[in-house]
Amino acid sequence: MTSEYIEERNGGYYIAGTRISLDSVVYSFERGNSPEAIRQSFPLLKLSQIYGAIAFYLDHQTEIRQYLENEDRRIQESTVPLSEANPELWARLQRAREGLSKPRQ
Repeated sequence: MTSEYIEERNGGYYIAGTRISLDSVVYSFERGNSPEAIRQSFPLLKLSQIYGAIAFYLDHQTEIRQYLENEDRRIQESTVPLSEANPELWARLQRAREGLSKPRQ
């Protein structure tokens, strides 16, 4: 599943000829950003590439949503929680959070 504007590489979708993922454009678009606003975040992209990426997403919305959900799940499963990766830092953050939630005298 590719187009003039999208290519599939390394198990992901990218704006053709760039290292910018389709995910980045889709998430920005879903947050309500216009193609012009997306371009401000990704100045290397041409407006036609952004419109092409959005059109590709809209034409393949079911498949791309499934891909994004699978990627999110894969990242969640491969990420070690901070409480396990650095228990000392986790404990300090928890103490700080508790301190913030206590009412000041």
